[in-house]
Amino acid sequence: MNRFDDTLLLLGRILIAVLFLGGAAQKAFSPSDAMELLARLNMPTVLVWPALVFNLITGIALLAGWQTRLFALAAAAYCAFTSIFHFLPEDPWQMTIFVKNWSIAGGCLALAVAGAGRFAIRR
Repeated sequence: MNRFDDTLLLLGRILIAVLFLGGAAQKAFSPSDAMELLARLNMPTVLVWPALVFNLITGIALLAGWQTRLFALAAAAYCAFTSIFHFLPEDPWQMTIFVKNWSIAGGCLALAVAGAGRFAIRR
């Protein structure tokens, strides 16, 4: 792997991490939005808080490149699972988010294969 590859992996990690950190911030500052999606599927609205923690820790880990393969796999599973909340064929915006979640899952799977690259925190 060359330096350019490492730079691209870093950029990819940063972009995906920002999405998860933004998700954590959204849940912290406006939890009712996520709670509404949970309630619609008869799920406990209190799940917004573990989701916030997952988003925050995953975002930080991906940003730092710490345990990237593990966190990228977990993030892919999270994106695939949470896509069900957005499967509302009558709502084009929610369907866009549904597809986006699957696209992010794909990016996370690729990151799980590639790893963090050279610019990462190591054990």
